[in-house]
Amino acid sequence: MALHFELVTPAKLVRSEEVHMVVVPGAEGEFGVLEGHAPFMSTIKDGAVQVYKTAGAAPESIEVKGGFAEVGDKGLTVLAEHVED
Repeated sequence: MALHFELVTPAKLVRSEEVHMVVVPGAEGEFGVLEGHAPFMSTIKDGAVQVYKTAGAAPESIEVKGGFAEVGDKGLTVLAEHVED
């Protein structure tokens, strides 16, 4: 089973892929999202979104600035104000 993850900015779709887990820098602290996570919405602070492609894999870090994260039936969507290239 995999989590569908999308990373979006106002300008473009940055990522859309199936992953094992994503750790998001929430405004109230970091939180991890796996397949089947309960619906959830949070603002995010500047920091690194950590994407784990498979269980036990080293994470890929993507620097983001502000925005929102939403977990729903279709997976996790991070709507970032800006993503570092």
